[in-house]
Amino acid sequence: MEIKKIVLAFSGGLDTSFCTQYLKEEYKSKVITVTVDTGGFSKEELSKISAASKKLGAEKHYEINSKKEFFDNFITYIIKGNMLRGGNYPLSVSAERVVQAQKIAEIAVKEKADAIAHGSTGAGNDQARFDIAFRVLSPNLKIIAPVRELSITREKEAEYLEKKGFPIGAKKKGYSINQGMWGTTIGGKETHDAWQEPPEGIFTKTQSVEKAPASPEYTTIDFAKGIPVKLNGKKLSGVSLIKELDGIASKHGIGRGIHIGDTILGIKGRIAFEAGAPLILIRAHKEIEKLVLTKWQAFWKNQLSEFYGNLLHEGMYFEPVMRDIEKMIDSSQERVTGTAKIKLHKGSFMVVGCKSKFSMMNLEVATYGESNLFYDGRDAEGFSKIYGLQSILAHMKK
Repeated sequence: MEIKKIVLAFSGGLDTSFCTQYLKEEYKSKVITVTVDTGGFSKEELSKISAASKKLGAEKHYEINSKKEFFDNFITYIIKGNMLRGGNYPLSVSAERVVQAQKIAEIAVKEKADAIAHGSTGAGNDQARFDIAFRVLSPNLKIIAPVRELSITREKEAEYLEKKGFPIGAKKKGYSINQGMWGTTIGGKETHDAWQEPPEGIFTKTQSVEKAPASPEYTTIDFAKGIPVKLNGKKLSGVSLIKELDGIASKHGIGRGIHIGDTILGIKGRIAFEAGAPLILIRAHKEIEKLVLTKWQAFWKNQLSEFYGNLLHEGMYFEPVMRDIEKMIDSSQERVTGTAKIKLHKGSFMVVGCKSKFSMMNLEVATYGESNLFYDGRDAEGFSKIYGLQSILAHMKK
């Protein structure tokens, strides 16, 4: 099959810059680059990416704004599901890749391309996320992944580009950085060793704890059916709310973390990340859920949400069960409406208060203690006796 036109997922970083040049030379093909903005680029950065594409010799460059779609179709479910990989990582990249793959596949079909390409390595999760999405959305196109196919190192990529007249900065050689609306992930050098602490210099969004304000700050977040709609009483779009909350969190040194996890291929991976707004939103949402959901609602929703998060992380967004789980999650959020109050100070935060018109913590009915309208001490005594009956009988049989 002759390949005359290739559409490439393009970020302007080392890997995709290498791919642009390599694909042109190896396939003698026209290369069309596509950058999908999911909230990680400023206007200046997008201009630089466009200029880099042109300089590298791409036939055409597309720039697509998918921030609202990213929030509406993906981030809302991550928040409603309280999804944290390994208990601390807010899936900053997983959903981004699906959005990006969708838009890139659309361009490939529009341009009547012969192939579709990405710059993922053969070690991480991104390769599967892109491959699966491309096979679902553009099944007739050949998938090319030069970095994976060549098993080439970042140092070798940089050498290749320098020989072609495209020198790459030292920072890009050492680290792979993915910045998006839902957080920044950083891999390379120290993250490859589970004992090494990543240096201060790789964190670009959050203030160091030492330089954070001495006094705490309080902020409020309003949720409507599980979705954040107001920050400090001000109604905002989801995209704007995350941006503003990120600014507040970053000022207080909140959002840094290190995550070790299992990749799709079964090896261990480690990254550093910055995700102030995601961590705060998930924690605040979870506290309101505790106030309004029954014990069994929360239990089963959490089981399915964790499963959903695992599949999303591993590129299985198009599996039909995901739509089924989304319906269950949406149903669970009917009463998750209320306000959370958060205290931010010196690198940490705490949800110090929450309220909801659907609160099950009804002081008129029952308080934690002896004052209850629904039952008295005798009822409680009888319940305790019956509730532990099987444990008592089993113990007697020993």
